[in-house]
Amino acid sequence: MTTANISKTTLAKLAKLGIHNRFDLVLHLPLRYEDETQLQRIADLTPGMSAQVEGEIIHSEIVYRPRRTLICQVQDDSGVLHLRFMHFYPSQQKQLAMGRKIRALGEARMGYFGMEMVHPKCRVTGDDTPLKQALTPVYPTTAGLPQAILSKQIQSALSELELSDTLPLALLDRLKLPGFADSVKLLHNPSPEIAGEALAERTHPAWLRVKFDELLAQQLSMRLHYRKRRGRIAPRLPAHGRYTQQLLQALPFRLTHAQQKALREISLNLDQTHPMQRLLQGDVGSGKTIVAALAALQAMENGYQVALMSPTEILAEQHYLKLSAWLVPLGIAPVWLSGSLKKKDKQAAAERIAQGETQLAIGTHALFQEQVEFQKLGLVIVDEQHKFGVQQRLALRGKGLAEALAPGGCGEPHQLMMSATPIPRTLAMSYYADLDVSVIDELPPGRTPIITKLVSDARREEVFARVRNACLAGQQAYWVCPLIDESETLELQTVIETHQALRAAFPELNVGLVHGRLDSAEKARVMAAFQAGEVQLLVATTVIEVGVDVPNAGMMVIEHAERMGLAQLHQLRGRVGRGAAHSMCVLLFQQPLSELARARLKIIYENTDGFEIAQHDLRLRGPGELLGARQSGVPMLRFADVSEDVALLNGARAVADEMLRDFPEAAQAHLQRWMANRHDYLHA
Repeated sequence: MTTANISKTTLAKLAKLGIHNRFDLVLHLPLRYEDETQLQRIADLTPGMSAQVEGEIIHSEIVYRPRRTLICQVQDDSGVLHLRFMHFYPSQQKQLAMGRKIRALGEARMGYFGMEMVHPKCRVTGDDTPLKQALTPVYPTTAGLPQAILSKQIQSALSELELSDTLPLALLDRLKLPGFADSVKLLHNPSPEIAGEALAERTHPAWLRVKFDELLAQQLSMRLHYRKRRGRIAPRLPAHGRYTQQLLQALPFRLTHAQQKALREISLNLDQTHPMQRLLQGDVGSGKTIVAALAALQAMENGYQVALMSPTEILAEQHYLKLSAWLVPLGIAPVWLSGSLKKKDKQAAAERIAQGETQLAIGTHALFQEQVEFQKLGLVIVDEQHKFGVQQRLALRGKGLAEALAPGGCGEPHQLMMSATPIPRTLAMSYYADLDVSVIDELPPGRTPIITKLVSDARREEVFARVRNACLAGQQAYWVCPLIDESETLELQTVIETHQALRAAFPELNVGLVHGRLDSAEKARVMAAFQAGEVQLLVATTVIEVGVDVPNAGMMVIEHAERMGLAQLHQLRGRVGRGAAHSMCVLLFQQPLSELARARLKIIYENTDGFEIAQHDLRLRGPGELLGARQSGVPMLRFADVSEDVALLNGARAVADEMLRDFPEAAQAHLQRWMANRHDYLHA
């Protein structure tokens, strides 16, 4: 950024807002607008009205009850308005002295003494002070960077830069979009006759142009990355079928049509000489693990190793136990590697991997530690991929890159990512456009619907009775305690106290306990006892959210359900209903409920389809939280909303291919304008 006339302090503040050059200033668009183009008579103010009034200060004093407050009265030819300031500087007190003529902009409301404004925006005026000719933009800012300074820098950038259009004229005419320069100038300086609603709701053509350009840049970046990946080399892993047919014949169930379709798509990708990058998504209990196991077998049939990485030890161990049961009869013994293993066990596992003695390594982030080297890595499977950070995913994929780049190397590993958090279609179109996506959209036969109950904590004794009856009837149950106030200490205390309380309440039952602080051996012992039916009631934290599969578990109680998100509630509920017996999930909540908590509980109560729940989740939380973008590094859209701007997204997808084909120079210019150096990180 040109630093002339900008202090180092201001530059640092601008950098906090992501503003590093003059064009970043142009794209720093207003959050909202204030109308200082007209005056309202005080007598015409109504509660809730946002307005600007002009008058003379006829009274100004500081009162100290109930707290130190500056109170002023402004009078025009129609009436008197009271102004109140609980936080103010001596300069403001001086500005609002008796006899001064001011303009006050704020929201009117009915106070104790009549109509008032609290903390309005005020400025001293004269008899000939003109009204503003455009709406006043209010920008996102940071502490120590006043609106006036930010606005001045933005206006300077607007006047200095030549904002040429990156879209060819033929496309602009066809899309019926306004020019880029006209759009951003209008958004920074809208005239008063423009409908305020169109600006506030971002439906004005100028907003549509900016949102379209942002979506187009994202789609162009995805397409280029997709092409780049298809130009890289990966080992060709054709389907021989020896292992896979043996496993399919040994399974006590048949694959669903959706599983078979997903497996065919993955198998065809593995048979290519460029690296697969496929997302396998499906609802809770849809059978992703067996599809991943069959994909792993295809790699192993070709003499390559497979790494399966999970975000938690419990999930990694569940995968290890399940895949061992399937694969050991075929002569394949997986290795399990986690951070909590003893040093000698960890070294032994790493040696087996490095020497190629094991074809399948299953574990947590320990798989990508420096001391772990694969001899011939052909496929990387990442479960619950959104729970890993960018660098973690890159580190595991990189385990195969050294081999790929060595003389005689046969390429980088294929990558299969799995997610049991269904992703709404519009989100996948936007943020996963560079991936191939397989969807398992049907559940295996024989699953019974889960009954969901919302129960106030005041009726806890009734829940105790239901749990006792279910367990005495031969079923097993989970009792889940959530994370409290982001504190592991409080979480541990809560789950231990709950465990003690339930043991006292159910002396006739064997009540187990699992939480994140237990060592892996103890966790494995308790989980094995629960799976064997020796433990009737398992008290746990949300570590059992994914991967745990106990068909006899027919009841789930979730404490403080109002504290949890929709995806987590749906995942936890999916731990039951895995057998033929009727299952129930009881959501215990405490009053009072916030509006958001009430909305979440209503959604989870009324819906069992994960894709439908994900769509509601997108509406409530936005894409950033749903995708785990804070740890994934995905740059989120600033202006477009994928749930609202579906038509723009579809248009951007179509135009991206056309621009790359027919207008490659314009496509590069558009990417440079919007993404700068960010688009490579988007695909890490």
